[in-house]
Amino acid sequence: MPKVVYVDATGGERVIDASVGESVMRAAVRSGVPGIIGECGGCVSCGTCHVWVRDEHLGEVGEVGDMEDDLLDLAVGDRRTGSRLSCQITMTAELDGLIVDVPEEQVV
Repeated sequence: MPKVVYVDATGGERVIDASVGESVMRAAVRSGVPGIIGECGGCVSCGTCHVWVRDEHLGEVGEVGDMEDDLLDLAVGDRRTGSRLSCQITMTAELDGLIVDVPEEQVV
């Protein structure tokens, strides 16, 4: 089972088991990761699952789609090179150990 590492603004890490085919957002919501709300359920319509993918994983997570690109411009946290909506990243065995940072502004 591949693991996702969610890092908060203080550097605290939560390592979560994700199923192959599960989105990074669903794994976070299922496990109660602070700051990943997934209000729209993964329909690419809210931006409440914004994360920053670490540079070493950017080539592995796929390209940003048009709808995702538009929502990232409206995200609560700063848009960065690694900005992605975690609902649009599907876990694979190759993504085991994926590290994403959760914007502090999203944590309530």
